Amino acid sequence: MIESSQDESRKKWESAFIALFVILILCFFLSLTLGSVKIPFSFVINYFTGQGNNEVWSIILENFRLPKAITATLAGSALAISGLQMQTLFRNPLAGPFILGISSGAGLGVALVIFLGISIGGFIELSGIGRSWLLVGASAVGSFLVLSMVLLASFRIRSGMSLLIIGLMFGSAASALVSILQYFSQAENIQSYVIWSFGSLGSLSWSELSVFAPIVFSALLLSLLLSKQLNTLLLGEDYAESMGLKLKTARMLIIICTSILAGTVTAFCGPIAFIGLAIPHIARMLFNTGNHLLLTPLVILLGAIALLAFDIIAQLPGQQETLPINAITSLFGAPFVIWLILRRSNIKYSL
Repeated sequence: MIESSQDESRKKWESAFIALFVILILCFFLSLTLGSVKIPFSFVINYFTGQGNNEVWSIILENFRLPKAITATLAGSALAISGLQMQTLFRNPLAGPFILGISSGAGLGVALVIFLGISIGGFIELSGIGRSWLLVGASAVGSFLVLSMVLLASFRIRSGMSLLIIGLMFGSAASALVSILQYFSQAENIQSYVIWSFGSLGSLSWSELSVFAPIVFSALLLSLLLSKQLNTLLLGEDYAESMGLKLKTARMLIIICTSILAGTVTAFCGPIAFIGLAIPHIARMLFNTGNHLLLTPLVILLGAIALLAFDIIAQLPGQQETLPINAITSLFGAPFVIWLILRRSNIKYSL
């Protein structure tokens, strides 16, 4: 009887993962066909089999649609799993991937570059560094500095809640510095910063993607390895330590993993809201589990599906305009989560 129940449970989860993977593939290919120029699904299939005979469509797919779809898939997974890690680490349903001030630190780095404006233009020309790479580097440095301060604090503080407050304070301080820079900056520089803050999935070239993808993929593998530690933390920090978990080491690894995921996405794509906060809750409610051995891969798949779907909506298929991805994720995502919570009032945080 027990073996039969285990077989049924295993088949249920196998079916769930297969269904999510199929939906992910469909969303990925749909994102390749839709946009200002509609490309037939049959041509997309022919393109991957080396039989595409339309040069214009091939160029659009190779240089724009394919990098954008890959970016959306990886960014959605990264933000979703980093949100799950923060919610479990701090046992706070409102925690997200940027709660430690990582996004604010990245924003400060980008603000320093943009608001220097003319002063930095000569350096770009002399060094041969493109402006996009400069913004990526500035964002990464800002995220790393905030991460370093949070990690230093984690060695001295035992309480997760205290560490959470410190992260929020670092974020507030970075945001305050950005506001001061904006106040004394020119209008065109402020506009450039605001456009960056909208978030973008379509700005990555293949050279940038060759850096972005390995970093995110490696951190996603690390997140899978951290699933057992996250399960132990669900029982509470004191109980986790009594079971032999090295709390400071586990906390440091989780913070580093989250920072790599969220910081890399912010550096290359700008800040993208909603995904990290909401997708873990959606996964818990849809699949009624708090077991991170199952929840982690579920969240990775759901995050990728969600951001691909939001990107399809943002492209306004058939139109020339593209809406800010940040606006779409919140505008369409928030009502769905509210409806889901009202429909199913409980969220399972236990194993």
